[in-house]
Amino acid sequence: MITAEMRELHRSITTLRHHIVGLRAHYGDTDAVRRMANDLDRLEIDLHDFEHSPPKPIKVKAKEQVVYVPDSKSDEAAWLGAQDEGLGFHSRERTK
Repeated sequence: MITAEMRELHRSITTLRHHIVGLRAHYGDTDAVRRMANDLDRLEIDLHDFEHSPPKPIKVKAKEQVVYVPDSKSDEAAWLGAQDEGLGFHSRERTK
C-alpha cells in the first residue's frame, strides 16, 4: 500500500536525482557525486522493499496523563524528621 508519505519520498528522490545530475554536469563524475548517487540508489531500493514488504505498524500508546505540580511553596511540616541522605549532611532534625 502506497501512502502519502511514500509518494512524497518518491517525489523527493526524483528531485534529488535531478540535482545530482546537475552536480555531475557541473563537477564531473567525482567520488562525492558518485557516493551521493549511490546513496540515492540505495534509498530508492529501500523504499521499494519497504513498499512491497512493510513492517508491522507500531501501536500508538494512549497519551500519558500529565500531573500538574504547583509552583507554590509546599507544606514543610511534611518533611520534618526526613533523612537528608545523599545531600551531604548527617541525619538531623529538620528546622523551619
